[in-house]
Amino acid sequence: MTIKDIARLSGYSVATVSRALNSHPDISEQARARILAVVEQQDFQPNNNAKHLKQQADAGVAIIVKGIMNLLFAELVERLQELLQSAGQETAVHYLDEDANEVTYACQLCRERKPRGILFLGGDLELFRTGFAPITVPCVLLTNSASELGFENLSSFTTDDAAAAAQVIELLAQRGHRRIGVLGGNFSCFQISFRRLTGCRSACEQLGIPFDETLQYEPCRYSMREAYAATCRLLERCPDLTALFAVSDVTAMGAIRALYDRGRRVPEDISVVGYDGIEMSRYTIPRLTTVRQDVMRLAECGVDDLLRRIGWNRPPIHEVIPFRLISGESVAAPAGKAAPGEGGAAVRHDG
Repeated sequence: MTIKDIARLSGYSVATVSRALNSHPDISEQARARILAVVEQQDFQPNNNAKHLKQQADAGVAIIVKGIMNLLFAELVERLQELLQSAGQETAVHYLDEDANEVTYACQLCRERKPRGILFLGGDLELFRTGFAPITVPCVLLTNSASELGFENLSSFTTDDAAAAAQVIELLAQRGHRRIGVLGGNFSCFQISFRRLTGCRSACEQLGIPFDETLQYEPCRYSMREAYAATCRLLERCPDLTALFAVSDVTAMGAIRALYDRGRRVPEDISVVGYDGIEMSRYTIPRLTTVRQDVMRLAECGVDDLLRRIGWNRPPIHEVIPFRLISGESVAAPAGKAAPGEGGAAVRHDG
């Protein structure tokens, strides 16, 4: 009896069976129960020697990615792996759903595979606050700030999301927009998207632009499919929006498709701004106006700090990496209204 036999009898993949046998958290209770029932019926005994060899092979630097549809993280992972490989470090990448508990997963990873260090791409600060203490290896959180958590083995490098979002609103206001919608993320105050929403709210207040979150904000996961549906819901409530700020480029792409399918041209009828500055945003039609996070510097700072703390006992650091607001082709003045700066060259704002 092998793990492939358990997969065949349970109706689940070999990978899912493996996660169930190793008590991974990223598996449904229904799947776990079915697999364990088959294991008990067949009196299956895992090969502990093989498991031990797998643990040894996986020892190195773990990269935990929260969100399987986040294209910014895909670019980050590629750069992180290049840097770690150049430094002679083995890496293992672990992809989690954006609603998964990345800290619980990391705790289990430390028990089973004993990585030398962990790089977290994205994360919920409340999960770190309540569950990170058992982790003792050096860790780095990228794209969120752990500066207020006070863990001696956790550094962080992030973008000033609130300031970047505020600049987006300022740009739209300069072009004459007063009816602005915000799309994506959720209301959790420990998530990155909340800081972006906070920046929007603050900028609207300072500029005297009306913004009712219950009407003009629509949460959704970081995927084109969900952004498409969320855009439709938002337009049902607020059909008079002249601009839309999507809290990721992936979300913006889903939004643009939804707008075109509903007969709204971008930017002639409605302007759209994204966030992240992923490579794909340069090739969309229209080319996306977006906040560009510095992927190269995020990766370089994260790897450099992690390797230094693996080799030497030094305190963690927390750094804010500058961003740039890149003007593409997806923003214009509202239909029938001219705005200062219209028709000029692309503008880059440093933050």
